[in-house]
Amino acid sequence: MPVERLVAAGQTFNQPEYTDNFYEAIGGHATFVQLVDVFYDGVADDEVLRPMYPEQDLGPAKERLLLFLEQYWGGPKAYGEQRGHPRLRMRHMPFRVGPQARDHWLQHMRAAVEALDLAPLHEATLWDYLDRAAHSMVNAAD
Repeated sequence: MPVERLVAAGQTFNQPEYTDNFYEAIGGHATFVQLVDVFYDGVADDEVLRPMYPEQDLGPAKERLLLFLEQYWGGPKAYGEQRGHPRLRMRHMPFRVGPQARDHWLQHMRAAVEALDLAPLHEATLWDYLDRAAHSMVNAAD
């Protein structure tokens, strides 16, 4: 991303070029990799969530979430090319997702979002989506 040199109050600093693409604005691929890595570090030892991941290795789940989030936020379209329409509720129906699972998911995702150290508006935008998405996946009572 090109950088503009700005001078204000006797200080010189770098200002990233403006973009209205959220994916680019928060750092692109590297940022989403960090988000997904931190999230799945929490899931790996979570007694409520871990049983919902059938693969022995969380790698395939990490890759699916990474591709989905990147595409959703304006990055590469690999998720759609590989898996078609996201159909999130349909893909989660085989799993019993109650309020407890939602809350555990949100706990690990909150830690992941905070680890990114985003600008407040970017953090709020990302968190708003993740919170709404988690609530929409609930398909059972605890």
